[in-house]
Amino acid sequence: MSAPTAPPRRRFRTLPDWAGPATRTVHGGRRPDLNAGAVVAPIYQTSTYRYPAAYSEAAAAGEVHLYSRHSNPTVAGAAEVIRQLEGAEAARLFASGMGAIHAVLWSLLNRGDPVVALGELYGGTTDLLRDFASRFGIGLHELTPTEAREAEPVVAPGTRLLWLESPTNPTLGVVDLARWSEAAHRVGAVVVVDNTFATPINQRPLNLGADLVVHSATKYLGGHSDLLAGAVVGSAAAVDRIDPQSTLGAPLDPFAAFLLERSLKTLDVRMARHNATGAAVARALVDHPAVARVGYPGWGSPAEETIAAAQMRGRGGMVAVSLRGGAAALPRFLAHLQIVEVATSLGGVESLASVPAETSHRRLSPAERTARGIDPGLVRLSLGLEEPDDLIRDLREALDRSAVG
Repeated sequence: MSAPTAPPRRRFRTLPDWAGPATRTVHGGRRPDLNAGAVVAPIYQTSTYRYPAAYSEAAAAGEVHLYSRHSNPTVAGAAEVIRQLEGAEAARLFASGMGAIHAVLWSLLNRGDPVVALGELYGGTTDLLRDFASRFGIGLHELTPTEAREAEPVVAPGTRLLWLESPTNPTLGVVDLARWSEAAHRVGAVVVVDNTFATPINQRPLNLGADLVVHSATKYLGGHSDLLAGAVVGSAAAVDRIDPQSTLGAPLDPFAAFLLERSLKTLDVRMARHNATGAAVARALVDHPAVARVGYPGWGSPAEETIAAAQMRGRGGMVAVSLRGGAAALPRFLAHLQIVEVATSLGGVESLASVPAETSHRRLSPAERTARGIDPGLVRLSLGLEEPDDLIRDLREALDRSAVG
């Protein structure tokens, strides 16, 4: 009697090429041969699986599940939706956005490799890059604001990795991803873009030349402030290089993956509301006497507006507000908010206000924050799904009271 063969690969439903993002968020993770016909996929809360009678090439290639640190059906469903939304060949999920970022750096960099990164990045990314530079000897070059506008002279031959964000955290600047990718590829560098703020609904960096895209899926992709997750997407060859044996031990938990796939089904409609509310709030605050400056994608300069119009389908729900009263005005402004919550993170259904100098970018020196446009009175707003007029009233009234001596 011959030994049974390995189970067939669990294939996802094939959608027509013309299916749009909203359709893919709903149907992209469906598997007709699995889940007993359930419309909503169950949670595969298991650490291990029956081992195939013969350790076949299919098992070695990950086409059957063996151990949930390597792969899990629930996690695979969420990854498939993100893969389709980004227009990628492959996607891999991690326990957090920082887990995904760490996996990329650890997998791609060797001692002494030159790395070019935007100076204006999420503070945790900057911290990790600097840690790699000090402990592992990578040659880190953080771009100045002037350098960030001139790709070609900066990405020198021998550069191993280029790390970008657009829009940037927290001031919402935009950079020309296609131009930077072209300059990096001329010297053989790998281009990684953090697409957390834009999401694949508003921007698809792979179409603009990026090699890998990372997400803190905790934010807009999750969208409800109730999970932690990270994602890396790109070509199959590129993604396969990122922690291929899962030795870093940061897989996404099946229950978090279930929540993530559930949330992705409403990503398109949520982003439409975030886009509309973000633009409305930015316009409503720009002329308030207590506001010195409003940051919103494309508002930095005419050149940034041209870039944003070309590479973004929507501008998102993030707004940066610099108070004219500086740090002294912050406590009064935050204390008088009635709807907007004062909290870290972003991208949820509820609106949040955070102070980057005290949270995400607190490890930068005051001089470094100033160079990046993070002034002491800067507040980063993540606009949620509340009534836009209610948010505008709440923010304007809090600004009115912040100006009182």
